[in-house]
Amino acid sequence: VPLQASGGGLVQAGGSLRLSCAASGSIFSINTMDWYRQAPGKERELVARITSGGGTSVADSVKGRFTISRDNAKNTVHLQMNSLKPEDTAVYYCHSVLRTTSSSRLGNYWGQGTQVTVSS
Repeated sequence: VPLQASGGGLVQAGGSLRLSCAASGSIFSINTMDWYRQAPGKERELVARITSGGGTSVADSVKGRFTISRDNAKNTVHLQMNSLKPEDTAVYYCHSVLRTTSSSRLGNYWGQGTQVTVSS
């Protein structure tokens, strides 16, 4: 199940970016969709999560600045990032726990990373 992420780029501090990730293929159901990020020399961390029911959670470091949303009809998740800071610079990864039509189990799927660079 490909997860195609888009929307990264270079932005000045205080600016905004919107990341999108679309899940395609033979999808039976999607449980959660998340965004993780990994900065150079650091571990990958969970940034935001949205459940199938629309419940959301975001990391404390981005609370009040980042918003996650989801379009269930299009199997797409968005991450609106406002008031960006240089410390938000990282590769952002889309992740989903979902079930395909060919499996009876949920599986973990990752998209390719998209670079977000915030200049000071």
